[in-house]
Amino acid sequence: MTENENTIQRTSKLAGIIDHTLLKPDATVAQVEQLCRETIDYGFGAVCVNSYWVKHCTKMLEGSQVKTAATIGFPLGAMSTKAKRAETKRAIKDGAVEIDMVLNVGELKSGNLDAVAHDIRGVVLEAHKRQAIVKVIIETCLLTDEEKVTACQIAMEAEADFVKTSTGFSTGGATVEDVALMRSVVGDKLGVKASGGIRSYGDAIRMVEAGASRIGASSGIRIVEEELQQQ
Repeated sequence: MTENENTIQRTSKLAGIIDHTLLKPDATVAQVEQLCRETIDYGFGAVCVNSYWVKHCTKMLEGSQVKTAATIGFPLGAMSTKAKRAETKRAIKDGAVEIDMVLNVGELKSGNLDAVAHDIRGVVLEAHKRQAIVKVIIETCLLTDEEKVTACQIAMEAEADFVKTSTGFSTGGATVEDVALMRSVVGDKLGVKASGGIRSYGDAIRMVEAGASRIGASSGIRIVEEELQQQ
């Protein structure tokens, strides 16, 4: 590690809460490997990748403090709980210690809350018995405020560890208002991950000030570089 990289890790207050993210469908091996190198160099808390890439990332990150997060049921959430549980189990076996699952948005909007709870709880049980944490992506851009509150309440009752705003693949990403609303619901019981459209230091700081305890971004390097420029 270079002296510059050591300086970044010592002085950045945001790097450790950033999940450095690469979820695009055409991500290549070279891009995934670059993601891992950047995460180590900048001291990001985790890489967040589609579950297929977990084993490769785990190998690349061996010996570092960086965690591997896998997306589950991504990006739609509209698959069976059995499928999500199987994907979760496989991802953890491959080295993931954090699971970012998409809840069943359609069932939530249909008012079938028992189905939503069963879906989340199934993944939580699969993850927790293997010492992995679960972040529930509620896809705020598709929900009313009432539905956002309900989703957060269900995630709490299902004993998830985080609620997360967005996949970044729908009609919108994280907003300050949504992060604040989610934090008001979960209090200090769960973490809140802001994800989707966070591209600058200013964006990230606004999310943290609103209550985010984790940031998901593909622009982590830009965020940290801008942070360091302001010191």
